[in-house]
Amino acid sequence: MTQPKKPTTNPKALSLARTPGQTEAQALSRAALRPSINCASVIEAYQGNLMGKDVDLSELAAGLNDTFKRVEDGDLSTLEAMLVAQATALQTIFASLARRAVTQEHLRQYEAFMGLALKAQAQSRATISALVDLKHPRQAMFVKQANIAQGPQQVNNGAAVGANPDQYAQARTHAEKSTPEQNKLLEADHGQPGQRMDSRAAQAAERSNQTVEAMGEVNRA
Repeated sequence: MTQPKKPTTNPKALSLARTPGQTEAQALSRAALRPSINCASVIEAYQGNLMGKDVDLSELAAGLNDTFKRVEDGDLSTLEAMLVAQATALQTIFASLARRAVTQEHLRQYEAFMGLALKAQAQSRATISALVDLKHPRQAMFVKQANIAQGPQQVNNGAAVGANPDQYAQARTHAEKSTPEQNKLLEADHGQPGQRMDSRAAQAAERSNQTVEAMGEVNRA
């Protein structure tokens, strides 16, 4: 007596659950936006030479959902393992391409293989750096700004919030009294305080010290 054959399921078909009142078109549209389904479709398209063409698409999406849940709970072991595997694979690619570059007899082929080898080596190093940052996150450092200048320096940034108004008034008065010396030299006193020198103003000619005394006799002996 032969047993009835079990109905075969299509590994490329996704099993979608619909909520009450949701149409098939709405379920398909929402499924197209899920990261797990998007990623599963890309993996299924590229992994044909790894596990064959019979990989179940729904199982790929379910496995990705499990990974998402672990990462959400703070378990990064899957990501760490992924980075270690990628860095090792890239290192293997680098070694293989470098060995092939050595066997080339023409410079153009040698440069092509060696360029690809060095790119794989750089990607491996970047992957290792990402793994180190994941395992040991860098701590942000906050450094206060230091104003360093030669000679006296005064910075007025206005009154601080909550500062005493009397202290702010005293500081402002002190700043107004601290007139630089080069500004004082521009003030022309001469009996007229507050008058500022103006080198551009034309001055009237004056006749002063007109009396000239006779010079004494010069002895040329």
